[in-house]
Amino acid sequence: MKKSLRILGIILAAVIIIGTFWFLWRQSQPKEVSFEILLPERRTLYRKTVATGKVEPRDEVNVKPQIQGIISEIYVHPGDRILAGEPIARIKVIPEMASLNNHQSQVRTAQLTLEETEREHARIENLYSRKVVSREEYEKSLNNLLKVREQAQAAQDQLDIAVSGISKRSGKVNTTLVTSTVNGTVLDVPVKIGTAVISTSSFSDGTTVAIVADMSDIIFRGNIDETEVGRLRSGMGINLTIGALQNIVLPARLEYISPKGSESNGAVLFEIKAAATIPDTLLIRAGYSANAEIILDSRDSVLSIPESAVEFMADSAFVYKLTSDPDDRPQTFSRQPITIGLSDGIYVQVTDGISPADRLRGNEQRPR
Repeated sequence: MKKSLRILGIILAAVIIIGTFWFLWRQSQPKEVSFEILLPERRTLYRKTVATGKVEPRDEVNVKPQIQGIISEIYVHPGDRILAGEPIARIKVIPEMASLNNHQSQVRTAQLTLEETEREHARIENLYSRKVVSREEYEKSLNNLLKVREQAQAAQDQLDIAVSGISKRSGKVNTTLVTSTVNGTVLDVPVKIGTAVISTSSFSDGTTVAIVADMSDIIFRGNIDETEVGRLRSGMGINLTIGALQNIVLPARLEYISPKGSESNGAVLFEIKAAATIPDTLLIRAGYSANAEIILDSRDSVLSIPESAVEFMADSAFVYKLTSDPDDRPQTFSRQPITIGLSDGIYVQVTDGISPADRLRGNEQRPR
């Protein structure tokens, strides 16, 4: 029994040793490597760049009041369509005491001057009727009376405007009513009822009552890196993709490239603007973030291969042409220099060195 166990142990040890040597021998043998075989094909290649930015109306108008006071009524809300001349808000005039006293004083002074001028003119008129004074003096007195009456009326108008924002002679002109100056959409109403507002003057920009813009005239405003701006020119076609509108591409045309760059995070960026074509059925909101895909260069129906099949060395490019039969193993290849052209990042144009019938080495095929 012991002898049998000893023989079995020796046999088992011999099998393990032989198996180990066989495994190591197999591991030391060179593995057969096979590659994917590629054929050159004709493609249309595009070289593109992407600019990030947002879409916004070409012109936004800040509507400001013509008089200072307090907002008493608001007639519109953000998103409403509005025509030029339509009311936006009404202002309740709160006159300043100093200004009110000044206007009242001017009215009293003008009235006193008018009364005195009327009495003087009455005397001249009486003397003229008796042919004591000449017609020239009478007409001079009459003109003076008319001037004083106009000054008195102007002083009264100024007082009325200071008190109520409107005068009797202004007719339909009402400075207490804030109206839109353009056709468009109300983007924002930054005031509320009770908000104090001031008019535009040489000392103040005035309070914005509403922001109105024509949303049918939309532009893309974005930035592009200095390495790409030299390839841009006005009139180039652009494809806009808006983050909020999936699977929608809007055509646009480049119309402005900033002549001066600005530095941001160590990079120099140039502002660009492009006019977008918006379908009537599509609702675009101001401020949507967007990406502009700009085609810098293109090649139509050129011989192309995957860029992964090209080997680059210094300023030269090479491919490996299959020299054996496609079914033979192992595969054999020859190194072939080529001249390349435009690349879109995936495929590259080949201008010289291979023909459409050549079979080229692609990626290594992993055994399954």
